[in-house]
Amino acid sequence: MNERLLKLNALLESEGLDAAFITLPKLVYYFTGFYSEPHERLMALVCVKGEEPFLFVPVLDHEKASRTSSVSRIYSHRDEENPFEALKCHLQAGISRIGIQAEHMNVKRYHAFMEMTGASDAVDLEPHLTSMRVIKSDSEIAVMKRAIHCIEEVIRTTLPLIKPGITELDVVAEMEYRMKKLGADGPSFETMVLAGEKSGLPHGVPGQTVIREGELLLIDAGVFVDGYASDITRTFAVGQISDQLQQIYNAVLEANESMIRAGRPGVAIGSLDTAARNVIASKGYGDYFITRAGHGLGLEIHEYPSIYGGNPDLLRSGMVYTAEPGIYMSGLGGVRIEDNVLVTDDGVEVLTSFPKQLTIIG
Repeated sequence: MNERLLKLNALLESEGLDAAFITLPKLVYYFTGFYSEPHERLMALVCVKGEEPFLFVPVLDHEKASRTSSVSRIYSHRDEENPFEALKCHLQAGISRIGIQAEHMNVKRYHAFMEMTGASDAVDLEPHLTSMRVIKSDSEIAVMKRAIHCIEEVIRTTLPLIKPGITELDVVAEMEYRMKKLGADGPSFETMVLAGEKSGLPHGVPGQTVIREGELLLIDAGVFVDGYASDITRTFAVGQISDQLQQIYNAVLEANESMIRAGRPGVAIGSLDTAARNVIASKGYGDYFITRAGHGLGLEIHEYPSIYGGNPDLLRSGMVYTAEPGIYMSGLGGVRIEDNVLVTDDGVEVLTSFPKQLTIIG
């Protein structure tokens, strides 16, 4: 049994649980090395007190699980079966207290798990699982560095193709083609390429908007490599831009660098947001910084911690997070500069290396 599964078994003991059901696919991967997206089908890593953990998967995933999982006991169910009845056959009697992932559990499934096990009490394991995952191992960091290198190479090789007159979706298509060619599992989220006024939308959707001279182009993209995510944003000038857009860019760059300098073990996570926000406010753009300053990164694109003002939790060595302050002005455009940052024993290491000084393209 691997070290992570041993910790999960120890969690059963410390929480007085008879069984635990890990249902989030990324967490199943974290504990076993097997990943699949089961969609509406039931999939779970099942830990029962005093027993070896087992995987319960749709039958179409049985062979893959057998080949890739560190767990040797694997059971499966067919589409025509009631999966909870099938799972019940592999559980012992006398289960009264179970552990679940509440955030990943809808009401229908919660009731099905309670009825299947006969449990009278369910404990949310999310806080414990988050604590396990937040400190990245050396091997996890190595994989994340590969994911970061991949997306930076995607951006580097795509930039020469960007010219006034092509659309946002033209750029998206070029980037996602290169992701696969460079060995990524796929994009870690919907690739965001926003031109002109649309760069002022923090969560804008790329479309047929044409890239034009004298405007900003915001690219926010990432990839999964061996299950781990990267997430980088750079904003470019298409030809010469106005003084105001240049000032906005400079303010965001200064805020990004201030936020990075503020990072070290033991500081309040909220202080990172404050460091970035104070810079942007001092330049007169405080009302246009409408997002949090960053988020955790790992198996999922958004993980703990959430970097917002007032978050009292402390940074710890081994955490990985994004530093992504931005200014978003409706009708004009916006700038976001995002790096991936690792907390070290005595400070931080910026894992992203793509240039941050304003680059003119096209």
